[in-house]
Amino acid sequence: MAVDRQLALIEFPADDPDRARRFWSALLGAELADRSRAEGRGWQTHTGDPDVGIHERGAGPGDRVSLPYFTVADMDAALDQVNALGGSVVHPGARWAICRDSEGSPFGLALDSHPS
Repeated sequence: MAVDRQLALIEFPADDPDRARRFWSALLGAELADRSRAEGRGWQTHTGDPDVGIHERGAGPGDRVSLPYFTVADMDAALDQVNALGGSVVHPGARWAICRDSEGSPFGLALDSHPS
């Protein structure tokens, strides 16, 4: 089971979320709106090509650096594959997960909400 190479989301942590929202909104010409409860905390575009998200920087694994989120059709199978290939699952989830590759670089997985 391979991870889809399509990016679902690129997430940026911010020390000043209002400043970051102004920057990314102006640069991308897209509104970063409040997230729904299912999307988590922060703001994001909803263009789907890929979406860009902003959240206040924190101490968690996805709170220190920008993260690309790749779409997956089966989260459990994808997390199993990450581990089998020598990566690690830092924050598992049913819809979103944060992982590290075999070299320690963080990335995210996003369950495809529109499977074919």
